[in-house]
Amino acid sequence: MSALFEPLTLRGLTVRNRIWLAPMCQYSVEARDGVPTDWHLVHLGARATGGFGLILTEATAVTPEGRISPQDTGLWDDRQRDAWRRVVDFVHDQGAAIGVQLAHAGRKASTYRGFAGEPTGSVPASEGGWVTGSATDQPFPGYAAPQALTTDELAEVVTAFADAARRAEQAGFDTVEVHAAHGYLLHQFLSPLTNTRTDGYGGDLAGRSRLLLEVVDAVRAVWPTEKPVLVRLSATDWTEGGWDAEQTVAVSRQLRQRGVDLVDVSSGGNVLADIPVGPGYQVPFARQVREQAEVASGAVGLITTPAQAEQVLTDGDADVVLLARVALREPSWPLRAAAELGVPWREAGYPAPYARGHWEDVPVNA
Repeated sequence: MSALFEPLTLRGLTVRNRIWLAPMCQYSVEARDGVPTDWHLVHLGARATGGFGLILTEATAVTPEGRISPQDTGLWDDRQRDAWRRVVDFVHDQGAAIGVQLAHAGRKASTYRGFAGEPTGSVPASEGGWVTGSATDQPFPGYAAPQALTTDELAEVVTAFADAARRAEQAGFDTVEVHAAHGYLLHQFLSPLTNTRTDGYGGDLAGRSRLLLEVVDAVRAVWPTEKPVLVRLSATDWTEGGWDAEQTVAVSRQLRQRGVDLVDVSSGGNVLADIPVGPGYQVPFARQVREQAEVASGAVGLITTPAQAEQVLTDGDADVVLLARVALREPSWPLRAAAELGVPWREAGYPAPYARGHWEDVPVNA
């Protein structure tokens, strides 16, 4: 058996393989009401029939003000919960697990979605935009300035994450992932480059990580004990004086102690930086978290071939691999990987109607 196709158990959830779909925003909510549409059903459902073990949704906002763009999905009301249930049920019917990434974009909210030919930057109020909030009033380059959130407003954010987690459970999701990466709100508080507060949510690592830990505690308190909680972290800002791998390890240890079951390790996004992008460029961070924080980790970032993904696992760099852009190009990447790695089609999660797509071991008339 290929390492990629070994099941993984986190608490009471067993995922059929180690090939997971990374969260990727689709910016495709037509009514700007946060309700997922047929696009989300087909997009995520195709990856479930394509053999992914765990499907993670796009960054799903816990408040209207937490959306990256007006076209993002949400989970702040029951209409959204009910629409997500249809997606969850279909993914389960294909034998895959599904998790929702809960997010608040902070100062990177209220932006245009950036599709080809469309504007970039912040959406003005006249076009449905809103005033954003962050650790301070320092804007992300090219975006409108946020307001510094008060301690009362931060308490509301924590409550919103917990309320969204409750709805996620009602919708049938198998796991939730708290988004604390890519320069969104929780990352803005973690990094000394964007958090210069002088109250209890700033200063040293304990202060800067306080909001994330409060969110995780609130989510874990309402999320079923038998279901895992994941957290996505950016391991580094790729900028001197910013968030770095050592702080990531330190916070990951605290997350493990608070009931987080896997840290999904990415990088960057908080400030403009020169990032040395290349195949597997973030994998060493996943290994560092796995070894030093003693928590399961996921590796993501230009992992594109079955052989490369298999090597990440066999080398002990991570417990799972998460695929993003390659999964947009090839929804059935895991099925191709199974064929290339010699995994029998039944063990690879091939849907019965697709069985003849496994080149080697299925009779022509099967």
